[in-house]
Amino acid sequence: MTVPSEHDVRLATELVRGAGSLAAKMRSEGIGDSIETKTSVSDLVTAADKAAETAIVERLTAEHPGDGILGEEGSARESSTGRVWTIDPVDGTYNFVRGLDWWCSALALTDSTGIVLGAVYSPAEDAVYIGGPELPTTRNGVRLDAMPDTPLAHACLTTYLHPSRLRHPVGEAYVRVASQAASIRILGSGSMDLTAIAQGRLHLFCQHSVPDWDRLPGAALVLGAGGTTAQVEAGGVLWSLAGAPTAVAEAVEALAS
Repeated sequence: MTVPSEHDVRLATELVRGAGSLAAKMRSEGIGDSIETKTSVSDLVTAADKAAETAIVERLTAEHPGDGILGEEGSARESSTGRVWTIDPVDGTYNFVRGLDWWCSALALTDSTGIVLGAVYSPAEDAVYIGGPELPTTRNGVRLDAMPDTPLAHACLTTYLHPSRLRHPVGEAYVRVASQAASIRILGSGSMDLTAIAQGRLHLFCQHSVPDWDRLPGAALVLGAGGTTAQVEAGGVLWSLAGAPTAVAEAVEALAS
């Protein structure tokens, strides 16, 4: 795994803080007439999503023109350096639109070795989380305590569910995991959920068909806090998991059974 440079850590921090602050400002000014629907009535995009992604892409283009880019709102550029920045300008857009605070701006940097770092900015907390496999996770520069290991039976599981996609066999795979957990939360922002897991407030992220921009930033934080990640095929879809090592291992076993 690659140890991130001080420059990349500082840049990632500034990028997510800037994007989240811009989105929050636009929300406070009113964005009701700029909401668009993507794949479903709960899958939304706003002018704030697009403006925040554009701001990140413009700075990356100026400072790292050879790095690749993959943005949720369509920004894409091939990499000539082997490095790729994956961007979610507003993760939890439905919450953002409805006036809920569980949303963030997030990004991840990867290279040929895998995840280098992830960064998440929560405007409601005014908190930047940053971490990775070779970068201990911090909140506003303060290192998080090591994540406590937790068995699935004692774990609070967080996920995101589309009811139309819970039919057999996907639903059966989900129930095999969920029925063994202590509790379940569906909060609406994968990256924010993973900040809570990195802090030991929740214990297990388990969701299927997760795009990289919803998975990589928070997965980096979990890894930097001593947790683990996994992906496994079950029920005809790919499940992504992150959290306490024992809970992840037991959930993988349940999905594969």
